[in-house]
Amino acid sequence: MKALILSGVKGTRLRPITHTSAKQLVPIANKPILFYALEAIAEAKIQEVGVVVGDTKREIQEAVGDGARWGLQVSYIEQQAPLGLAHAVKIAEPFLGNQPFVMYLGDNLVKDGIRSLVEEFMRLRPNSQILLARVRDPQRFGVAELREGRVVSLEEKPAYPKSDLALVGVYMFDKTIFEAVHAIKPSERGELEITDAIQYLIDKGYEVHPHVISGWWKDTGKLEDMLEANRIMLEAITSRVEGEVDEASHLIGKVVVEQGAKIVASTVRGPVIIGKCCRIVNSYIGPFTSIYHDTLVQNSEIEHSIILDRSRITDIGRLEDSLIGKNVEVFRSDGKPRAYRLMLGDSSQVGLV
Repeated sequence: MKALILSGVKGTRLRPITHTSAKQLVPIANKPILFYALEAIAEAKIQEVGVVVGDTKREIQEAVGDGARWGLQVSYIEQQAPLGLAHAVKIAEPFLGNQPFVMYLGDNLVKDGIRSLVEEFMRLRPNSQILLARVRDPQRFGVAELREGRVVSLEEKPAYPKSDLALVGVYMFDKTIFEAVHAIKPSERGELEITDAIQYLIDKGYEVHPHVISGWWKDTGKLEDMLEANRIMLEAITSRVEGEVDEASHLIGKVVVEQGAKIVASTVRGPVIIGKCCRIVNSYIGPFTSIYHDTLVQNSEIEHSIILDRSRITDIGRLEDSLIGKNVEVFRSDGKPRAYRLMLGDSSQVGLV
């Protein structure tokens, strides 16, 4: 069995972060989202992986390499334009051949992994196995309608969903999916939809097996989803201190201080991860916060946030529910006249009080 990871999506809902960085490499609990997918695939005993890439190809390749660190053999498949999930399957046919495969969207997290689901697919041998989860806002997802335990219809982001069962971003297929992706036409969005391809299998009498998962899953497409994913993954950490913590500082609960980091006259209340070579000075870092490498936090309070690498946050009273990108400076100025002075990229969001 092979695996296909889709990492070509631009992540428009996370701009401006994704103007300059691949959405799939934003860190959750100080680990790029894409790495969780690679770990899940390796844990499922799959070795050959094709990664579909787009505009951020170079960044993805630099981060993942040949996959050896996970015991994987990674190949890269370039998608010239974001023409849909089914289009990604279509262009990956030479890599996948006639073997069954799992398709994993690179910005999704399935906390319990996929090993048992892959084993179920290989044991039952349907033409396709789709994972479903009950959600509050099904109009954001592909939605399945079941009748007596069988899939009868699928619809992509419907205005009026027929159920609350959303398609999780992990799919399993045999070679019949190639017949489907070659037969369907682009949707109104101009994309080859994977929901249309699976509907084709259903209409042609192929077996599509639904599996409603009970564990935690998240599509990290929006800020609130990203922060929730960070919270869930931080809850699973084990305390570890590899950096320096001075006597005036306090670590409370589950806290990871990575190599080269320094905590000075600060309180860190976990679950929290402080990345390599960070400096936390005279500050409070509250629960569910991950701070990536080489970042300075001084005279500030941060809680329930994700801070990317090489940023500087100084003299800020309190920051929460935030995602701060790379090389960002957030500071309080004493200059006159007193005013907010902002330099923001496209699609930024700022809440002021």
